[in-house]
Amino acid sequence: MTRTPCQLYLISPLDVGGDFPDRLTAALDAGPVAAFQFRVKGVGPHDAARLAEPLQAICAARDVAFIVNDDVALAKRLDADGVHLGQDDGDPREARRELGPNAQIGVTCHASRHFAMEAGEAGADYVAFGAFYPTTTKPVEHHAEPEILTWWQGMFELPCVAIGGITPDNARVLIDAGADFLAVSSGVWAHPEGPAAAVKAFAAVLKDQPAG
Repeated sequence: MTRTPCQLYLISPLDVGGDFPDRLTAALDAGPVAAFQFRVKGVGPHDAARLAEPLQAICAARDVAFIVNDDVALAKRLDADGVHLGQDDGDPREARRELGPNAQIGVTCHASRHFAMEAGEAGADYVAFGAFYPTTTKPVEHHAEPEILTWWQGMFELPCVAIGGITPDNARVLIDAGADFLAVSSGVWAHPEGPAAAVKAFAAVLKDQPAG
């Protein structure tokens, strides 16, 4: 079976106001990005939609999937490409009923093989493992080892996402272990040379993959 090369999956910072649309544009124009996850907290539905709409348009213009974090209702309101669910954010089956057959539904599985198999059985389109490295984006309660990616690739065809503290310098081991996507937030938005430089650095690492 031929494996699709690993791709970059960006996750927004919590603050997506101000000049963030310009920063997102710069990031997406700097190299290949498969998906962008809109992740804000403590914001009402109307404000969340207002913040999301320009970012969704930027993604659509570049054929980048726009995924909403945790909020099925917001994903439906925006007609987003999909939703990403944490373990406490609802059932993938219910999300599928709400969003339809074409929505991309991802599920956080931490370091649990059991959670991942449950998500696959519930109809998820991808599973996310992590955190693989220390991260400042959110408190790390679960630490995953690269071996879980290799195990998953050997057992299932469903794509897997690696998340947690990933940078261009430490990504190679996760790519080699079997990650289909690298989910990155601070590794891009907090990069000292800016998000465009970060995406270019990731692109260079991702380009150097064996075929098949």
